[in-house]
Amino acid sequence: ILMFNKVGDPRPVLFYRWVFVWEKGYQEMDSVVSSVTTKAKGVAVTNTSTLGFRIWDVADYVIPAQEENSLFIMTNMIITMNQTQSICPEIPDKTTVCKSDTDCTSGSADIHSNGVKTGRCVPFNGSVKTCEVAAWCPVEDDTHVPKPAFLKAAENFTLLVKNNIWYPKFNFSKRNILPNTTTTYLKSCIYDAKTDPFCPIFRLGKIVENAGHSFQDMAVEGGIMGIQINWDCNLDRAASLCLPRYSFRRLDTRDLDHNVSPGYNFRFAKYYRDLTGVEQRTLIKAYGIRFDIIVFGKATVLCDVIVLYCMKKRYYYREKKYKYVEDYEQVGTSCAPCRQGASCPGEGSQGPGPPGMALGQRLVLLWQLTTHRLRLAVRCQPRRLLRLWTTCSSIYFRLFRTHFGFD
Repeated sequence: ILMFNKVGDPRPVLFYRWVFVWEKGYQEMDSVVSSVTTKAKGVAVTNTSTLGFRIWDVADYVIPAQEENSLFIMTNMIITMNQTQSICPEIPDKTTVCKSDTDCTSGSADIHSNGVKTGRCVPFNGSVKTCEVAAWCPVEDDTHVPKPAFLKAAENFTLLVKNNIWYPKFNFSKRNILPNTTTTYLKSCIYDAKTDPFCPIFRLGKIVENAGHSFQDMAVEGGIMGIQINWDCNLDRAASLCLPRYSFRRLDTRDLDHNVSPGYNFRFAKYYRDLTGVEQRTLIKAYGIRFDIIVFGKATVLCDVIVLYCMKKRYYYREKKYKYVEDYEQVGTSCAPCRQGASCPGEGSQGPGPPGMALGQRLVLLWQLTTHRLRLAVRCQPRRLLRLWTTCSSIYFRLFRTHFGFD
């Protein structure tokens, strides 16, 4: 249903609805400032012919130990042990297979080569020859990725996310570990959207599942998961109602039809010396899931109408929210409070605005000035805001009722 002004034109009323209702022109907004720390927990056990029986804890699979707003959990790996700097045959592929020394240019190195060619063609096995290279030998063979994932038990690892947020404009701060959370609860809870929506501890398998993917499939070649924390808050309400909302999304694109360079992996090495003093290393190509914590949100506060009547030069603002011309007074140099017992500007007259201004325009002007001068009025006359509200709000509602024909 449209509301018309006195000349039957609905456009001003629609504009007011757009400003006040849709654009929430009566509210002051601020964006969130956030800090995040994470902590993973969980233990896995493996028993292989290469490594034997081994226990894996946080120090083994969280690499590096700390990152900014993210955490990497290693779920799969290719291990090349006891490498030394020497010469050895390359892994066979179309660029390394050779028949004679003329196929191997001495001193050259392909982009994907593990070392520098010596110029010799040597046997890789009984049937294949490859170019010899000076490299960390034996060179890594990553043609086959372990499946299922080496650390498939990581599905049951947990991740604690500690998030502190701050809205600087309103000097409001909070954290996702809520005030009513006890130590006992924090030690036992696991996030569940229905039963424990504010528990900050997440099971890795559930994070991936909530994003619509399989953890065991993702663990083989790795990927990137987003943990989104939404802090949209209405600060006119109680602070206890400003609560985090969690959602989950896979951030790396997975297209089965165009599966070139899938997942997420990198290499690192552990260096040591043998009994003879020769430097050796264990090279690990780590596949895993990187969890990025993404925090966003906006806070809103209702603007007070009263301060508009305590200003000078109130005509020099534009008709759109947040856009105004240069003020003719210096903000912050002096306060222009309403004197105790004095009537608010515009009372008993046509309201704010120069003579001849339409009633509807006065109504919009009254709200336009609110956001820009609220903080100045609070600083200058904090004890008189309630008195000003009682005295001056009647003017606004009288203008409102007159404009829409309620009187």
